Amino acid sequence: MDSLTQIALGSAVSVAVMGRRTAVWKAALWGAVAGTLPDLDAFIDHGNAILNMTRHRAESHSLLLLTLVSPLLAWAASHIHRSPHAPAASSALHGDTPQAPAFLWWWLALWLGLFTHPLLDTMTVYGTQLLQPFTDHPFGVGSIFIIDPLYTVPLIVGVVAALRLKNARGLRWNLAGLALSTLYLAWSFGAQQHATQVARASLAEHNIRAQGLLVTASPFNTVLWRLVATTPTQYFESHYSLLDNGRRITWTAHDRGAALIAEHGNEPSVARMAAFTHGFYSLSETDGRLFVTDLRMGQEPAYTFRFDLGSAPARASGQHLPVQQTMRPDLGKALPWLWQRLWGHDVPLPRM
Repeated sequence: MDSLTQIALGSAVSVAVMGRRTAVWKAALWGAVAGTLPDLDAFIDHGNAILNMTRHRAESHSLLLLTLVSPLLAWAASHIHRSPHAPAASSALHGDTPQAPAFLWWWLALWLGLFTHPLLDTMTVYGTQLLQPFTDHPFGVGSIFIIDPLYTVPLIVGVVAALRLKNARGLRWNLAGLALSTLYLAWSFGAQQHATQVARASLAEHNIRAQGLLVTASPFNTVLWRLVATTPTQYFESHYSLLDNGRRITWTAHDRGAALIAEHGNEPSVARMAAFTHGFYSLSETDGRLFVTDLRMGQEPAYTFRFDLGSAPARASGQHLPVQQTMRPDLGKALPWLWQRLWGHDVPLPRM
């Protein structure tokens, strides 16, 4: 998810755990730090554009490694604020419970702040390597877009209320924000499963024997879903809105570059993209230069991750490193189309 959302989630979780055991601003601040830390790996240069993409959300998002880091962060928080003891148990809203070391509460709060970051990222389609260092498998559910105000706003409102009110009512607002955002995630997963069933039925109706099917949320909402189905030679793209009222899905077919995949599929950059995208990629060639495209993010013909791999001699000699060739959509056309299509209107994709 985007940085603002991760900061809001980390703060909300930390405030919920710490309650009145420390000042709300301290809990929110340290929660924001925990929510930000995993994404600092974006500043690491791994040597080329494809490695930078596929190594993002790797070790820094490992559930094991974040668990090991959490006591260090908790020690820093408890040491800086030097509150040796705090109310310990089930009620952050009262103050009449037994005492427990503040370090343990900071540990729980900041461990959850770190831990929930990659779990939320996993709900997007990008690919989060939760089980590093045991496997580099990228997990991605795809039920929510990387930016979704309906998820983020309740978290922000809850944290701001807790900071402003500084009382039990503010803490309840924060818990309500966490509850609403979590329910929204659950809704997104349920809506995705429904859209998947509709897509599979449509593929069967059109006699498309797909090897893979991707159903992922379109930008900023969980009503309109982007559908991508792959065969050995083609990929098919469509959109389905929960408000379509039974309208038949229309698929558009595109060439995957099967001959190029057969010829170049074992090259390191291509093989890495194939594994990272779970097979949702295509190869194309222009003027002797090879291009690999991640079909999961974006829509035809504008994709977030498209890489120029260079000519065959340059690749063989190692003189050309992959270069990202992002095609950004024309927002002036894309956003009005998104809004109309979301409401179930039959509007053609705009030319980007």
